[in-house]
Amino acid sequence: MSHDRLDSPIGARRGFKTNLRLDPEKFGRASEAFARAMGTGGFLIGMTFFCAAWLTWNTLAPESLQFDPKSLNFTLLTLLLSMQASYAAPLILLAQNRQDDRDRVKFEQDRQRAERNLADTEYLAREVVALRLALEEMATRDFVRDELRDLLNEFKSELTVVAKPAAKPAAKTAAKPATKSGAAKK
Repeated sequence: MSHDRLDSPIGARRGFKTNLRLDPEKFGRASEAFARAMGTGGFLIGMTFFCAAWLTWNTLAPESLQFDPKSLNFTLLTLLLSMQASYAAPLILLAQNRQDDRDRVKFEQDRQRAERNLADTEYLAREVVALRLALEEMATRDFVRDELRDLLNEFKSELTVVAKPAAKPAAKTAAKPATKSGAAKK
């Protein structure tokens, strides 16, 4: 435990804490902007012109005006490019990690959307099968016509059977008055 240290005063035992608080989101966006800028053709052309101007100046200018002489193998330029590379690499990695995180979230959302689509598709397939089964049980137009035709023929045959015995007595009564009137005329 830190309380057991008797070789230093209490105030000095505390660890080094900085009050520097970086917003990870802002820092991440800045690193992505930096990485995006470094990946452009404009940046590469600009760096090429910068290095060419540096080398030209420090090679062709009078020695009194050279700030990074050729005789020292352009040490300052080497240090500047090394410093740029040492900052660029971690910032590019940070930007790639953030992109990986976004890709992971997008992949998860796509997977969930695909699962919902699959569930919806399976539900619709089951509904279509249920409708097909229900339609197989329903009567078709031809079936209904045949049934109605059979019922009509059955009804006609019943009417003719019922109408024939009732028609004979009615015909006799109708014929008798005709004969009476016919006999009266003779």
